[in-house]
Amino acid sequence: MSRFTVIIPLYNKENYIVATLQSVLDQSFSDFEVIVVSDCGTDNSLEIAKEFKDPRIKIIEHSENKGLSASRNTGIKNATSNYIAFLDADDLWKNDFLEKIDFLIKEYSEASIFATKYEVRLANGKSITFPFDIPGFDEHGIVPNFFESNLNQTIYYPSCLCVHKKVFETVGVYNESINYSEDVDFNIRAHEAFKMAYYNSPLVIYLAASENQITQGSLLGKTIPDYDFYEGLFGSRSDIKKYLDFQRYLMAKIFKLSGDSETFQKLTKNIDFKNLTAKQRILLRSPKMITKAITRGKLLLQKIGIEVNSY
Repeated sequence: MSRFTVIIPLYNKENYIVATLQSVLDQSFSDFEVIVVSDCGTDNSLEIAKEFKDPRIKIIEHSENKGLSASRNTGIKNATSNYIAFLDADDLWKNDFLEKIDFLIKEYSEASIFATKYEVRLANGKSITFPFDIPGFDEHGIVPNFFESNLNQTIYYPSCLCVHKKVFETVGVYNESINYSEDVDFNIRAHEAFKMAYYNSPLVIYLAASENQITQGSLLGKTIPDYDFYEGLFGSRSDIKKYLDFQRYLMAKIFKLSGDSETFQKLTKNIDFKNLTAKQRILLRSPKMITKAITRGKLLLQKIGIEVNSY
């Protein structure tokens, strides 16, 4: 049995999958299997992935398009390792990612979730690394409180994540009815129940999409997490309430930019605005034109290499 199972959901990523797979094969830690789950894409992604002849790579093909959550769940179901890592088909691992995850597993036996920092690579090739503020945290260790540490920042993306299989056995797998921000739903369940060890070094390259490409059409048919459900479930915990309000803010801003005022209103009505920063309150209450101008300004600054917090 391999130390790690690496799950790569694949859907229309023909321009990226070669680099993504190669970043896994180039790992300094080599005891892993790779499960590529092809979700009935319409480009040549699957054919390109099949060109890799490494025996550690297994390809599973869905008979119909099922979505990202279902692809991850197919990988989890077929994983033979205790530790399951995720990598989106357009992101990259630096060659010591799994080595550092293995270090965290050995160093922090009380943890069941493991992750690292990331850098954001923009369309123009420039990279940005944000300085995260995690109270009481240095280079690596147990994150004291996931929910407090992810207020006004996102300390890891899905491609930074490795999870012991007992987490899925306890809190369940990814919710296949959610097809937008599906990782947040799982994060709430997983981090409420298990501890996370974190390496505060950017070992993952996240390829960013432009926020100004969001349109109402692109969000049609999208189902987001039920934040109200989790507020009812964990309503006594102020840290989770603050985290939920931050996630509502993020989604509300996106739906506002897309022109979906109905969903925007549903999201904002249950926000306790005391849990938001002054900037966040202004962005939500400003006209759409102002919010869009601020978002475009942020993207322009990023293009010239100036770090701008996305939140």
